[in-house]
Amino acid sequence: MKLPCEVEVLSRHLPVLGLKSRGKGVRAVVSLCQPPRSRGLQPLARAEPGRGACLLVSTMKDKRGTRYELKENIEQLFTKFVDEGKATVRLKEPPVDICLSKANPGSLKSLLSAVRMAHRGCDVSIPLSTPTPVKTSEFEKFKTKMVITSKKDYPLSKNFPYSLEHLQTSHCRLARVDMRMLCLKNLRKLDLSHNCIKKLPATIGDLTHLQELNLNDNHLESFAVSFCQSTLQKTLQSLDLSKNKIKALPVQFCQLQELRNLNLSDNELIHLPFKIGQLTNLRFLSAARNKLTNLPCEFKMLSLEYLDLFGNTFEKPGALPIVKLQVPLTLLESCVQTVLSNRIPYGPHIIPFHVCRDLDTAKTCVCGRLCLESFIQGTTTINLHSIAHTVVLVDNVDRMEAPIISYFCSLTCYVNSSDMLK
Repeated sequence: MKLPCEVEVLSRHLPVLGLKSRGKGVRAVVSLCQPPRSRGLQPLARAEPGRGACLLVSTMKDKRGTRYELKENIEQLFTKFVDEGKATVRLKEPPVDICLSKANPGSLKSLLSAVRMAHRGCDVSIPLSTPTPVKTSEFEKFKTKMVITSKKDYPLSKNFPYSLEHLQTSHCRLARVDMRMLCLKNLRKLDLSHNCIKKLPATIGDLTHLQELNLNDNHLESFAVSFCQSTLQKTLQSLDLSKNKIKALPVQFCQLQELRNLNLSDNELIHLPFKIGQLTNLRFLSAARNKLTNLPCEFKMLSLEYLDLFGNTFEKPGALPIVKLQVPLTLLESCVQTVLSNRIPYGPHIIPFHVCRDLDTAKTCVCGRLCLESFIQGTTTINLHSIAHTVVLVDNVDRMEAPIISYFCSLTCYVNSSDMLK
C-alpha cells in the first residue's frame, strides 16, 4: 500500500550537536516494500518469512526514496494522534524519528499495523510494493486546494482528496453539506457559497482545523447550537452568513470566541445575540439590511475596525422604561448572581439544564452586576464610532448613532444613569 502524507525525518543527533530541525514536513509517499533479491527486482505479493519489509519514504526530490529497515528496528511508535492523521515511527538505526502527518487515518492505521508486524519479523498481511521510483502522479493525490464552480464538475463517484486544506464548491445547487467533506480533517477553508443549503449538519464541528467558512447566498433559516459548542470555538476566525434567511442566532453563538470577521448582512435578523460582547477578537462586523430595531447591551463592549449596520429599522429610544424589579430577590436570582459573580463553573452534568439556560441568559447591569428576572430595561443611544474605527452610515441621513438596550439591577442604578436615557 502507498500512503500520501507529509513526512519529516528528524535525526536524534541534532540536539546533541546543538542543531535544530527544519520543523516542516514535505509531501511524500510512504509505503512498505520488499527488499530486492540479489538476482534483481521481483514483485512479490506478500513478504516472505525471514525477509522483513522495509519502510520506503519517497519525495518529489527523491522519487527513488529512502528505505528504512523495520525488523527488530523500531524503538517506539507514537500513535496518540493517529485519528488526526499523525504518527511517529522512532527507529533504532539510523537514530531518526519519521514523523507522518496529514494522512488518511484509516490508511495510516493499516500502515502502522503492518509496520508492527514487520518489526516482529512476522509475515506482513498487506500487499508490498517493489522499491521502484514513485511516479509524479502519485504526488498529485496530495492536493491541498480544490475549486468547483459548477454542478457538472462536482465529484459524485470519487472522494475528495483527504489532504485538502481549501475546498470551494460554489454554484453547485447543493441542498445539504456533503458528509464526505466532514472527513477532510486538514480543511482550513470551506467555501459553500451560492448553493441551496437549508441546514448545517450537527457534526460539522468535526472539522477541527477549520478557520474560514463561507455560507453566503444559501437558504439557511437557523443556526445550530451544536456548531457553536464544537471544537470550532477554538479555530473558526471568519464566518460569512450573508444572503440567507436567518431570523435569530442562539445565545451559544457568542462562544465562537476566535471570530475576527463576521458577515450577517441580508438576513432577517430582528436582534443580535445579547452576549455579543464575548466576541472579544471580533474586528469586522457587517449586519446590514436586516430587521434590527436596537442593539444588545453588550454591543458596547466590542472593539471593531469596521462596522456596517446600514439599512436596519432602528427605532427611537422609548420614553418609558420596562420595570421588572422583584423585592426581595428570588432564590434563583440570588443563586445566578452568586455563581456568575464568583465565576463558579457550571454545566448540565452538575445542575439542571434549565438553570444552565438561565445562567447563559443573565443580563449585565451598567454597574457590572448580573440580573436574571429582576431588572429595569431602558433604551439609550450609542455613537458607533466609540466601538469601531470605520463605520458605515446607519441610514441615508448621515446618522452614526443607534439605539442600545441597557439593564439596571436596581432603582438606584437606574436613577444614577438617568442622564443616559432619553
